[in-house]
Parts: sequence; structure tokens; C-alpha cells
Amino acid sequence: MNHSTPITWATNLKDRLRGTWCQQLYYSIKKAKRSLLRQSEGEAILLARYHRVHGKPLNMKMPKTFTEKLFWRMISWNRGVNPVFSQLTDKYSVRTHVACSIGDTYLIRLLWNGENPRTIPFDRLPERYVMKSNHASHQVIIVNGQVERADLIDSGSAWLDSNYYWEDREYQYYGIRPRIMIEERLENPDGSLPLDYKLWCFNGVPEIIQVINHTRDKSSFFDRTWTLLDLSNTTSSEVERLPLLITKPTHLEEMIAIASKLSVGFGFVRVDLYDVNERVYFGELTFTPTAGYMKLRPDSWDAWLGEKWDLSLEHQLPAERG
Repeated sequence: MNHSTPITWATNLKDRLRGTWCQQLYYSIKKAKRSLLRQSEGEAILLARYHRVHGKPLNMKMPKTFTEKLFWRMISWNRGVNPVFSQLTDKYSVRTHVACSIGDTYLIRLLWNGENPRTIPFDRLPERYVMKSNHASHQVIIVNGQVERADLIDSGSAWLDSNYYWEDREYQYYGIRPRIMIEERLENPDGSLPLDYKLWCFNGVPEIIQVINHTRDKSSFFDRTWTLLDLSNTTSSEVERLPLLITKPTHLEEMIAIASKLSVGFGFVRVDLYDVNERVYFGELTFTPTAGYMKLRPDSWDAWLGEKWDLSLEHQLPAERG
């Protein structure tokens, strides 16, 4: 029996038009249409996401809880975001901001960066390093010893061809010019990867600290005195994380001071840091964590954190911030 896919008239037409000006015109029109409808479709998708996650419509006029304000931000930014937020979301350009704000000693050493993965100087790289993109989330490869260079080149090329905005409609990613970054690999003395400290900050005040392990199956929240909180934010796409019970990090006060400086003037931003080998390192700034795919449990935390977020700061230009 022949199980091959039947050749339809549409398939045959596509084959005949491949590489012609007709195909180029078709893709140009498709791209223009997508761009034209981007804002309205993006808003509809975000409103539907909030309703799906929280089981109720979003109150855009009077958002009160943290998650309401998070979606309010995403929808407002989808209508047009100040370029500074793209610059700070860009994992490459944010390095300049961090160096000017707190000093370049907190930056992870950059071994190489560029827009063509075929020019990566593999022979000059150490055996262990981290390859990632600057314009997306979760595009990271941990290199540990020998690796197929062709695979890395293919992955990098695929990253460069993507616009992360279309994944979850977080508009701060839309205008970032893609590039590949290769950084020094941070690791503990035993060779394991470090914990990720995510400080949730409200206009210069870190209120809670989330700690998550590299495999992302353990997570806990603490306050600034390192008291364990009864808070979780597991997303619908994740299994319930186990609690991560650890002692107070050595450089907690330094991390709080760093996050305070980097978050001044922003109603909310999450500052991600590492505390490894007796040093603190900057990770990234996150303005729309999990793209809204989360519920804060218990609900009282959603209300409490929402009170901390001053939305009036959203309307101020960075130059107007003190």
C-alpha cells in the first residue's frame, strides 16, 4: 500500500512558484499583514492568556494585584514600548548599563559575541563555557568539554533567525537585534552550576528573593532577612517545584544593594544575580517574568505585591526618573 503524501494542486503550485518573484511577493505581503495586525492580535492573545490563567477578565482600567499589573504592562507595552526597556532586556546592551550603574566587576566575562556563529573562535575558547542569545529567553547551551561545533553553529543560526516577541508577545523583545554571546561558565567549587537569585524589586526596594536551581525543579521565596515565605509561582506548564531550603547566602546584603541600585525608577523589575566563588555576578533584568504564565499562591501574595507596584512610574521617561 502506498502511504506517501498525495500531491495536491496547492502543493504542486507551491513547488512551481518556489524561488520566483511571486513567492517573494507572497511572503512580503504575509510579513506586512503580520506586522499590521501585530498590535491587535497581540493584545487579544494577552487578554486571553490572563483569562485562561486566572479564570476571569483582566481589569485594564484599575489593575490592583501583581499579576493584573503585569498583564497591564505587557498590553500597554504591546501598543509601543519605550526603547530603553528593549535596551535593558537585551542581554548584550544591558552590560553597558550595569557597568555604568554598579561597575563592570559584576559582569560575567564575555569571551566572544557576534552575529555570525560561523565565526566563533572555537579553538580559542576554554573547554567549559556558556553560549546564549541576547534577544530571547531559554536560548542557552552549557558547554562542558568536547562538543559538535556544527550543532552549536546550527543552534546559533536558528536563534538569530527568530524574533522572540512572537513566542509570548513581550514587546520589549521585538526590536532587539539578535546576536550570539559566549560567556565564562560560572560554577561552584564542586563543578556544579550556581543557584539563581531573583530579587523582585519595586522602585529600588527588593521585597522578596526567589532562589531556583539550574534544573528549575526546586524553588523557594525568602524575605530580606532570609525568612522562608509561604509563596510559590509555579506556572501551568511546569510540575510543582520542590522547596529549595538553603542557608543565607554569603553576599546577601551586597546582592540587595546591587538590586536596589538597578531597580530605582522602575515600578517593578526582577534583578537576577549569582553568588558564586565569593563574588556576586549580574545575570539579567526581567520586566515580565514568565510572560504572565503564573499564579501566585496563596492569593494574598498577589494582592500584597500589587500594592508595592506603583504604576505611575510606567508613564515616566527614564530621563525624568531621579
